[in-house]
Amino acid sequence: VQLQASGGGLVQARGSLRLSCAASGRPFGNYAVGWFRQAPGKEREFVAAISSSGSTTYYAESVKGRFKVSRANAKSAAYLQMSSLKPEDTAVYYCAAKYLWRDVIDHRQYAFWGQGTQVTVSS
Repeated sequence: VQLQASGGGLVQARGSLRLSCAASGRPFGNYAVGWFRQAPGKEREFVAAISSSGSTTYYAESVKGRFKVSRANAKSAAYLQMSSLKPEDTAVYYCAAKYLWRDVIDHRQYAFWGQGTQVTVSS
């Protein structure tokens, strides 16, 4: 499956952004989707994940209550709605896909990756 993330940009603190992850190539409903981010000089960090059906989600503590992951399998797309953004949320955001709902916080378990989209939150 090929993935393409989009929707990043520059936003003020306490603002909102919605990232999209468009999939192609294989039935999107076969994959769990994870969102990760990477700030300059830091390791790639888990943000959120959603199961293949969309029935189960999981969030990093740092974004819980502020971010919401969703998906629309009929559109081969997943989304990350980000609200109450903070400057520390500034990073390149990536979407990724894997077959099993297991070890979803470990970026090494994901076989498929989209290119990143930059999110910059100004104070």
